[in-house]
Amino acid sequence: MGYYQRHIFFCTNCREDGNCCEDHGATEMRGYAKDRAKAMGIHGKGQVRVNTAGCLDRCNEGPIAVVYPDGVWYTYQDERDIDEILEEHLKNGRVVERLQI
Repeated sequence: MGYYQRHIFFCTNCREDGNCCEDHGATEMRGYAKDRAKAMGIHGKGQVRVNTAGCLDRCNEGPIAVVYPDGVWYTYQDERDIDEILEEHLKNGRVVERLQI
């Protein structure tokens, strides 16, 4: 096993044309996810790392997050969606199909 079991990358890119994840509060959601992962006790060595990413090139489907090494892409709307991704996928290893793209 690597240093982390899983990474979740949040696209926080901002484009001049306005078609970007940052326009959907991606930086705030990434911060929320990191705080929640720590509170849940799943953040850190051997567990989960919450990361910022530049453009993930799926702007029309945003906001976007991707979990590696699983290669599962998600969209989300609010903290409840982030909570579900953290609890189900990152803690329990179950893909959240309703948010998967």
